[in-house]
Amino acid sequence: MMKEQLLAKFGELFGGTDGAKVYFAPGRVNLIGEHTDYNGGHVFPCALTIGTYGVARRREDKKLRFYSMNFEQLGVIESSVEGLKPEKEADWTNYPKGVMWAFGEKGMEVTNGMDLLLFGNIPNGSGLSSSASVEVLTGYILRDQYGFEVSNQDLALIGQFSENKFNGVNCGIMDQFAIAMGKKDHAIFLDTATMEFEYAPIQLEGAKLVISCSNKKRGLGDSKYNERRSECEAALAELQQVIGIESLGDLSEEQFETYKSAIKDPVRVKRARHAVYENQRTIKAVAALKANDITEFGKLMNASHVSLRDDYEVTGIELDTLVEEAWKVDGVIGSRMTGAGFGGCTVSIVKDEAIEAFQEQVGKAYLEKIGYAADFYVVEIGDGPVVL
Repeated sequence: MMKEQLLAKFGELFGGTDGAKVYFAPGRVNLIGEHTDYNGGHVFPCALTIGTYGVARRREDKKLRFYSMNFEQLGVIESSVEGLKPEKEADWTNYPKGVMWAFGEKGMEVTNGMDLLLFGNIPNGSGLSSSASVEVLTGYILRDQYGFEVSNQDLALIGQFSENKFNGVNCGIMDQFAIAMGKKDHAIFLDTATMEFEYAPIQLEGAKLVISCSNKKRGLGDSKYNERRSECEAALAELQQVIGIESLGDLSEEQFETYKSAIKDPVRVKRARHAVYENQRTIKAVAALKANDITEFGKLMNASHVSLRDDYEVTGIELDTLVEEAWKVDGVIGSRMTGAGFGGCTVSIVKDEAIEAFQEQVGKAYLEKIGYAADFYVVEIGDGPVVL
């Protein structure tokens, strides 16, 4: 159904559908391990069955024509594969253009133009990684259409490179990796320092993942994201004066407590403490999951939120309200903010029989306190990018 609608729209905009192919790349949610991916720690994300659809066709000339069904008011945005650079008026197309530029930087030049139609069913600005989804989708399309020899893991790295260097957001590798490497009913336990990873099956017998979207809009590039990153880098440099480590993720909790006096600023102590303890929580959470102890997993999720709220200070009233109200509902196993913070979403594990009450109680309290509604999505864990 979706495929037919997308092709029909593509044909209407770009003249027929001969040679056009339909693709999909998922969004992602991180179950635990937040703001650890640029601190050399572990993360535990999974790909979702919602994401970004694309219809693409190579052109004979150099022209790029982009259209998003999510931003129809912008119409078709045109540019060229020559002289790719970020431009304000290019709006969302800076993400696919950035990936084309990044392929060129890695010695794989995109020589022909392309017609590209996108449609995403990830809630916009939700922190479920719509930008990384677009990046991985674009890379996947380029590989398929131009025959570039890159693995899915390469697609993740190219997506991160383009977001860092083209879009100016200093993101870690987690989002692109989770999307490119997604596997149905599994989360990815990734050590961001070494890129070693394993798939861990997520079996939530009698429970589901529920995403609560705060509907607070945020811009990643201009949020406090880069600031937090530099605070951690400064704390790491101070710790390196007294202990031989490569990243904050190298420290155990005990080591951190022993050496933290080397960090000269109390705010940086808090930031580093979050990075260290969150990494250890993530390792413990995966162990709990393997032992089929979902209750312990939920407790670690809750502790993760508290640390993000008090030590890392990236939650804000919207996310705190969603989580604190979730904790009051019987049948909630765990709940925390997910993503960069300052808006976006929370992820909760909720027993099947409590899902309706959860949406009702949390929704009502949120509306009363914040003044506008939250949206709720019961999600499933899906695979990585595909040709449809």
